Amino acid sequence: MSRPKKCRCVNCCPDSSYFKPRGVPFVHLEEVSLNLDELEAIRLADLEGLYHEEAAGEMNVSRATFGRILDAARRKVAEAIVNGKALKIEEMNRPAATFKVSGECGS
Repeated sequence: MSRPKKCRCVNCCPDSSYFKPRGVPFVHLEEVSLNLDELEAIRLADLEGLYHEEAAGEMNVSRATFGRILDAARRKVAEAIVNGKALKIEEMNRPAATFKVSGECGS
């Protein structure tokens, strides 16, 4: 049996949850799904410029886990941009007990 998932803190809630190439109808698009924890990893590392160790602390995960989340997120964003796919930001695919937003996170 695997170890239970550690609670991940996410401090961003995007205004938009869907991005698509301009001029391409929805019916002709494939989707790439980006979870909120992946979006948070991109925000912390690429937008805020935090080092992995510091960003991992913000999300309440190990540095190695943060690195894996960030790698997966960057791969998905690159796939959407390079291959002209839609990017959909989704809620977490895990129980609510493993995911907290903003003020619910403890240090």
